[in-house]
Amino acid sequence: MPVCDGLTACQHLQAEARTRHIPLIFLTGAAMPSERVAGLLAGAVDYVTKPFNFEEVRLRLTIHLRDREPVEPATAMASLPVTVATSHLDNLLFQSARLHLLNNLADVPDLVQLATRVGTQARRLNEAFKNCVGITVFEYLREERMKEACTLLADTRLEVQAIGLELGFTSGANFATAFKERFGVSPTQFRQARNHGPS
Repeated sequence: MPVCDGLTACQHLQAEARTRHIPLIFLTGAAMPSERVAGLLAGAVDYVTKPFNFEEVRLRLTIHLRDREPVEPATAMASLPVTVATSHLDNLLFQSARLHLLNNLADVPDLVQLATRVGTQARRLNEAFKNCVGITVFEYLREERMKEACTLLADTRLEVQAIGLELGFTSGANFATAFKERFGVSPTQFRQARNHGPS
């Protein structure tokens, strides 16, 4: 970038009221754990390293752009525009199931139960999620849990194990493994970097 680096640009955009609502994703060759943490601390919603898979980037963008719009039960349908690839029914199923998932991330119904609650079959519900956000119900749930994990690590003093259990993981170790696979750093490293700032 000719004027400043991506980290500085992200910090400036997050500091400006007119641009702080824009979800920022790093797409970079800087792959060290400390660099990932610095990007997330600067306000980015995601961090993708090169070489990257274009389809993965597209799906991540889709998730983040959809999730920036607040959803209330009474206005669920209004928050997602119907496109050529996304039918009214797909949107209805997605929004209904999404509310069930986000209601309690620690105790979500399995796919069959979730599909039953929104009046469809498991295969059809996964199809609706793929049409709306490009990923399966399970993949969407995993992303939501990771987003909430970042918030809890940054804004609370809950122990890592307690956060994992609160998000539905069977143990703190399983949570730590999933978090590191997703972000490249452990929950403890993320929290330490968040508390002390990037070095």
